[in-house]
Amino acid sequence: MPLALIAVVTVVDVLAPPDVHLGPFLVAAPAITASFAGPRTTALVGATAVLAQVTVAVARTSLTDLNHTLQILALILICVLATLFAYGRERRERQLVQLRSVAQAAQEVVLRPLPRRIGPLRLASVYLAAEAEAQIGGDLYATARTTQGTRVLIGDVRGKGLEAVGEAARLLGAFRAAAHRQPELPALMAFLEDAVSSDLDTPGDWTDGTEGLEGFTTAVVLDIPDHGTAVSVINCGHPPPLLWADGKVRELEVRRPAPPLGLTRHVANPFALEEFTLADGDILLLYTDGVIEARDSKGNFYPLTERLTAWSGHGPEALLRHLCHDLLTHAGQNLGDDAALVAIERVGPGEP
Repeated sequence: MPLALIAVVTVVDVLAPPDVHLGPFLVAAPAITASFAGPRTTALVGATAVLAQVTVAVARTSLTDLNHTLQILALILICVLATLFAYGRERRERQLVQLRSVAQAAQEVVLRPLPRRIGPLRLASVYLAAEAEAQIGGDLYATARTTQGTRVLIGDVRGKGLEAVGEAARLLGAFRAAAHRQPELPALMAFLEDAVSSDLDTPGDWTDGTEGLEGFTTAVVLDIPDHGTAVSVINCGHPPPLLWADGKVRELEVRRPAPPLGLTRHVANPFALEEFTLADGDILLLYTDGVIEARDSKGNFYPLTERLTAWSGHGPEALLRHLCHDLLTHAGQNLGDDAALVAIERVGPGEP
């Protein structure tokens, strides 16, 4: 397109009447090129535009004509500036690519993908970033095997940016280190609380006196034995899991939810254990508030329970594919907050 523009302006300017000058339009060619091409291509197009302006000057009058001389000098200046702009844009793009690859590597280290199969469970997980360039934020999930079954964690760190990523990494590390060592789920939650609270107590971590008091992480931890149908749940201020069974959906709302991690130190016996039933073929859906707080163009929240009830597929991976597509369609492909989902299905002993 820039070369075609140069050709058209040159031909028309040569054939135009003496009082008509179209040479200034040639500056559009290097300017347009700088918006999508590199500095070499921009410089080449700029040189072509200058050559075209010289051709017009020779064809109409001469190079010593003051009008054409000033047009050529102005065009050279614009071409130099456009080339510098293209160089800066290309450099920023390379830096962005590097940052994306670093963020992707950080995600693979901090937020490891869940295995598709653990014991009698089939799992699927997905992380949806609110920003297109972002790879990971404060949402987190993890699993750990014990001698009796599987423990699953999902959580959401308050805040955004590198601080939230650091808090998520700290909590995930504590969970992976202690999940198979703490035989009782309340003891595990107390260990996670200590890991979160000890960081909040470190001097110099916060910029003012109130910010540290507001740092917390909502979380749900489940203990799913390999045998039987019981599921133990402790909820620390997190949206309740949803249980899909035979096309019906119900919330696993605990009677005594604990405060979010980081806020339970001054509560006596905060971690109350409650049990629910997970039969073969049932699917548990864990999620963060970025899912249920996603809004459409009219400001309506995403109706997760209704959409899950209407689902008629099979398996956790199919469920998450359906929900992700439906959620992004509802939000116009632009989530207001990061969102994470984990689907867990208990399979029968005869299934591979």
